[in-house]
Amino acid sequence: MTKIVVIGAGYAGVLATKKMEKKLRKLKLLDSTEITLIDKHSYHTMLTELHEVAACRVGEESIKMNLDQIFAGRKVNVVQDTVTKVDFHNYKVEGKNGTYEYDYLVVAAGSKPTYFGVEGAKENTYTLWSYDDAVKLRDRIHDCFRMAADETDEAKRKELLTFYVVGAGFTGVEMIGELAEYTPILCKRFNLKREDVTLVDVDGLPRPVPNLPEKLSNKIGKRLVKMGVGVEMSTSVVGVGEHSIKLKKGEEISERVAGTVIWTAGIESSDITSEIAKESTSGGRGRIQVDDYLMSVDHDNVFVIGDNMLFTAEGEERPVPQMVENAEHSAATVAKNIVARISGEGEQEKYNPKFHGVMVCVGGRYGQARGGMAKHQMNFASFFAMFAKHFINIIYFIQVMGWTKIFSYLKHEFFTIRNNRSFLGGHFSNRTPSFMLVPLRVWLGAVWVFEGVMKIVEGWLTTPMLGGFFGGANSWFDTLLGRVPAGAVDAVASASTDAAAAADAVASASTEVAGAVASTGTVIFDWNFKLFETILVSGTDLASSTISDIAFKIQVPFVDWIVNNWVLSSDGTMMFMQIVICILQILIGLGLMGGCFTFLSAAVSLILQAMFVTTTGLYLNTFWMIFASLAVLFGGGYTLGIDYYLMPFLKKHWKNVKWARKWYLYND
Repeated sequence: MTKIVVIGAGYAGVLATKKMEKKLRKLKLLDSTEITLIDKHSYHTMLTELHEVAACRVGEESIKMNLDQIFAGRKVNVVQDTVTKVDFHNYKVEGKNGTYEYDYLVVAAGSKPTYFGVEGAKENTYTLWSYDDAVKLRDRIHDCFRMAADETDEAKRKELLTFYVVGAGFTGVEMIGELAEYTPILCKRFNLKREDVTLVDVDGLPRPVPNLPEKLSNKIGKRLVKMGVGVEMSTSVVGVGEHSIKLKKGEEISERVAGTVIWTAGIESSDITSEIAKESTSGGRGRIQVDDYLMSVDHDNVFVIGDNMLFTAEGEERPVPQMVENAEHSAATVAKNIVARISGEGEQEKYNPKFHGVMVCVGGRYGQARGGMAKHQMNFASFFAMFAKHFINIIYFIQVMGWTKIFSYLKHEFFTIRNNRSFLGGHFSNRTPSFMLVPLRVWLGAVWVFEGVMKIVEGWLTTPMLGGFFGGANSWFDTLLGRVPAGAVDAVASASTDAAAAADAVASASTEVAGAVASTGTVIFDWNFKLFETILVSGTDLASSTISDIAFKIQVPFVDWIVNNWVLSSDGTMMFMQIVICILQILIGLGLMGGCFTFLSAAVSLILQAMFVTTTGLYLNTFWMIFASLAVLFGGGYTLGIDYYLMPFLKKHWKNVKWARKWYLYND
């Protein structure tokens, strides 16, 4: 049995473990391999989103992913333990709760804040490098505003409302930006004056986020100033007291009042990585030296990835940066190399990272980014930078937890966003009370039931009628477009009493089409995009038209081929389709009226509408059904509907189905 132990469930550790398990499963080697992932927490944390929780843009649950959910249905032994030592001679990892043997060890234990020996910094500051840090800082910010609202001493009130962020890198800028955006909201909530709040970002660097080009860096600084933040660059922090901060600029040292100091000035390797570094070739802040294959230069069965690795790529002057993209790339390389060594198949891969850029957000609405291909990058600002950030996050979630986390992310970032703090504002946030949709849902359902019943009355269950249904509508459109003579339409219409109804797929019992066929008609537009054609026509002259005279159709050659070569191929096929349509319309209607499987009913409603638009066309007076289906698609049945009781019951049992958990086909 080959044993693989991964220390750390951060970005690198989780991805390396998932990729190794997938590759070994594909090679059918899991029965002879044991993968153990060890972390002191039972969850994986989105460290890049901590500032959003600290400043209350999203809930704390949005940055956590439980490890048992991530590895559900996968042969990975997830252990919650704190690693204290690695015995390289006996190939053992020692933890507080047990000892774990390994043949291959992956060190991905992440980092922790470093204080550079600044007096009082560790004791008197709040950090932002873990889930617990974000929650504590959020509570601290709220407490400061709450206490300030009741404080009668003006000096004490201003002290409570003075916040310093030490560090103007990615984390520092994002934290102070979120806090600056949140401050007016808190001031309004607690009836405080914005001018009483002091926000300062301080760093010894000459400009914010030096990883960005100077032009973008300067824009970040200007944005912070515009938001009411004091930006003090080339200024060192030399001491932090319980209620103060000591700054040094040039030769001048000043001490200022500071109610809350947030430390984001730098990181160093975690405790266990620092211990390992003592027995390995290592560099500054506990990073372990690795070779081209990300293997420790001292131990040929120990691999180091993510923040813990010290590696300088060929042609580069500096070691790879401690950022998420490096964690992702290094995880993939190590997974491939370990599997290659276990299986004896394929060559090990040298690490050759191609980073695609960096980005920083200043609050939920503004950001700056530089990205693209490794050697061809461009600047992105504001809307596009924020879009890129969310897109990159979604790509990561696809790798880690698929659909369920993507849905959760969209929900927290867009659909339930607080105080419109999104680059899309609050335009996609849930605002309409769901009970207001009940009448619309019931009426939409009633119309569908009516349509289904009328088709049965017309004989859809006993006589093939789709030939006339499709043929009459197509001939009507073709005549108005000048593709066939008008007499051809009369011939088709006379072939079936149902052809008169064909132009309106929903109101199939209507006889208005017959009159429209005989009238002059007007082509409003006919746009051909090769793959499909959009047509808007009126059954009469445009000046006399009403909404019930105007019909819209999307003509798709592939759909036409299906209709002509399959649906209309025989009476049996037509009868089957007619029966299915009747049953679906009635079931959709009953489901919507009762609020039962509302999402499914609304989705099928949209599918039928799309089918009608691409085959027979629809009059504009029936388009309301499309928009109504969209309106009740999500959560429409939870108010005065069966789904209120049914969905929680089904979700409770569905998420425990093994294959559903493995492929993340559920949401919380």
